[in-house]
Amino acid sequence: MKFTLSWLKTHLDTDASLDAIAETLSAIGLEVESIADRGASLAPFRIARVIEATQHPNADRLRVCRVDPGDGTEVSVVCGAPNARTGMRAVFAPPGSFVPGTGITLKVGEIRGVPSAGMLVSERELGLGDSHDGIIDLPDDAPVGTPYASWAGLDDPVIEIGVTPNRGDAFAVRGVARDLAAAGLGTLKPWAPPPIAAAGASAIAWQNAYPEACPWVLGRTVRGVRNGESPDWLKRRLESVGLRPINALVDITNFFTLDLGRPLHVFDVGKIAGDALTLRRGAGESFRGLHGRDVTATADDCVIADAAGAQSLAGIVGGEATGCDETTRDVFIECALFDRVRIALTGQRTGIHSDARQRFERGIDFALLPAALDAATAMVIELCGGAASEITEAGAKPDWHRTATMRFERLASFGHSTVTPDRAADILDRLGFAGVARDAASITVAVPSWRNDIAAADLPGGSALDQHGGLAAATAETARLGARTIEPEVDLIEEVLRIDGLDRIEPVSLPGAAPVPSASLTPRQARTVRARRVLAARGMAECVTFSFLDRATAGRFGATPATLALKNPIAADLDQMRPTPLATIALAAARNAARGHGDIALFEIGPAYRDVSPDGQDLVAAGLRAGRTPLSWVEPARPADLWDAKADAIAVLGELGVPLDAVTVTADAPAHYHPGRSGTLRQGPKTRLGWFGALHPSLCAALDLPEGSVAFELDLGAIADPKRRRKAAPSLPQFQPLRRDFAFIADATVTAEAVLRAAKGAERTLIANVALFDRYAGEKLPEGKVSLAVAVTLQPREASLTDAEIEAVSAKIVAAVAKATGATLRG
Repeated sequence: MKFTLSWLKTHLDTDASLDAIAETLSAIGLEVESIADRGASLAPFRIARVIEATQHPNADRLRVCRVDPGDGTEVSVVCGAPNARTGMRAVFAPPGSFVPGTGITLKVGEIRGVPSAGMLVSERELGLGDSHDGIIDLPDDAPVGTPYASWAGLDDPVIEIGVTPNRGDAFAVRGVARDLAAAGLGTLKPWAPPPIAAAGASAIAWQNAYPEACPWVLGRTVRGVRNGESPDWLKRRLESVGLRPINALVDITNFFTLDLGRPLHVFDVGKIAGDALTLRRGAGESFRGLHGRDVTATADDCVIADAAGAQSLAGIVGGEATGCDETTRDVFIECALFDRVRIALTGQRTGIHSDARQRFERGIDFALLPAALDAATAMVIELCGGAASEITEAGAKPDWHRTATMRFERLASFGHSTVTPDRAADILDRLGFAGVARDAASITVAVPSWRNDIAAADLPGGSALDQHGGLAAATAETARLGARTIEPEVDLIEEVLRIDGLDRIEPVSLPGAAPVPSASLTPRQARTVRARRVLAARGMAECVTFSFLDRATAGRFGATPATLALKNPIAADLDQMRPTPLATIALAAARNAARGHGDIALFEIGPAYRDVSPDGQDLVAAGLRAGRTPLSWVEPARPADLWDAKADAIAVLGELGVPLDAVTVTADAPAHYHPGRSGTLRQGPKTRLGWFGALHPSLCAALDLPEGSVAFELDLGAIADPKRRRKAAPSLPQFQPLRRDFAFIADATVTAEAVLRAAKGAERTLIANVALFDRYAGEKLPEGKVSLAVAVTLQPREASLTDAEIEAVSAKIVAAVAKATGATLRG
């Protein structure tokens, strides 16, 4: 957004300097991107009178000029311009001046033997244009000695600010002036358009067949205009911001687009077919736009059409066929409110960028239409003459009224600001947010019509689109519910903070980064990763399966409550949440076996479902092995057995910090395991860690799994988090350990684990390890008896053991095993 300082002061009564204005603009969120002050670079150049211009005695193409610079002196200037003549007014550059067009600094010198103290300059030498055929020829009434930049209006700095997409009101010079006045940098001048003496009906009437795209449109005819060149003040203002003056009627619409942020368009009544303009959807027709290219309007676009067809792409670009020129005698002024989302979509599709589109798609002042139309009409009559008709309109003025509430404590808690409630209320009032209600805790204000970025979900136009617009009504409803309560308060806080000065907000440093970064995973998440790595290292392939399967298969692995049945399954055979990941792994293994891949080792760590309660989901690590072990030079391939499954489970438990000495095995595995070749892993009498063993033969047959398939399941949630203990120095005994072997005869029902546990507890200070190395049943043993051989490692710490001490420990071991299991030492 560009504007000049003098243009700004038509709305802002201030004596602030340019630097103060620029600093304040950036402080209130309208960041100044550049300031172009041509007057500063042209300050040395003055209007001068050529007293006499004579031929140079030593050069045919040079003239010697006696120049009056207006300071009571007379200087000699050698000039090569063909238009230098006696009595003319020109622009004089005294010695020491820097000429921007040539990049040189002038000095006093001689040219072909004639003194020359200064220079009479052309437009190109001043950097004002490309003309260099002659020096600047000023009117005879140009005041001699006056700074040229001041006389020509070139000492007016051009300010360019960056405007965020939500601030449609800041795309108007008056909107910028309002913000500066609220920041205390002057007073906003009152503005009201002059009354219009309307006579008769408009020659053109409005018809609206697309109210979703244009809820309200106004217009009027001005008859008997004389279109021509705009006055200098209007041309200079447009040129200062980079717009090319065209003619008075068009320049007026461009002026109000920038001055009030209110785009307008003018139609030549004599070029309109029929007596009405219709707002409707495009029908695929094409027309030549004022930007010089053809425009094709689709059904998603809003056009303004006459009886001959589309003549304008509404809110974006007008048509060349109905444009105003020097032949225009009757003009129709259009002032409309367009849906900003549709404008944006049409602009994106066509790729047309215009000042009108820029403002419409960001939102314009809903209430400004009648006043803007009157102001434009008054300027048309002032500059071009004519008589205005009555206003014609279609649609209805939208109800833009809405309120927003801000809690004062949120200024401190959310905005980290010390602004007092009185100052906050005063800032909002100066911005146009009139107070509706106030108490000690909060203030409620009426949002002005030009701030459609606050409580925007309540505004008509720009939220919900029909099927052609590409957005569902649900989007608008979601925005309406969310923005109504939260966003308006945050918007008001932002308004108070920026007007108080964004530079006044105390900077707060971000928390310092720790030398050692914090863990990205919780202990339980890290445990899952470690379990996954252990199983992969043991040669198992991880798979990720669905958490649902058919109910019949799920019933083979556990309970299938109706509450865990899917109401809308993606397939008829995927209708039940799985009781364990082993169920879906088994199906994957069966599919692999059916395709010739019978040697399988799969695992998955995923959810198992018991019920629909928050605690009814477990994280389970499950694995399945089928077929034979991989070929190896260490040992021949063999069928996978239940000890492989147990080893997998024990490896995971060990990696996760479970003390393996405390893990026991009981023979009460679930029904999908072989009842005589499976077990339950427990830690203590109450904590069940999981199961392992061979799968039930009937299950293998039903799922077409290889016979003898083995599996394990571990409930990772049942494993307690490891306790953090400070590691002590390792104990390294200085005495050699010794081993003693014992063979016990016990009933066949006695488990080896019971013997090992009893032996290890016989003398805990000396016994470092107990391991089973043989089990025998058969000849030379009574029926129903087995021989269990264990190796006991003794580790002395105080002194080497004597024979007597070794015998004493051995006796304790035999007694402990006999007491716990009834086993006797084998002779």
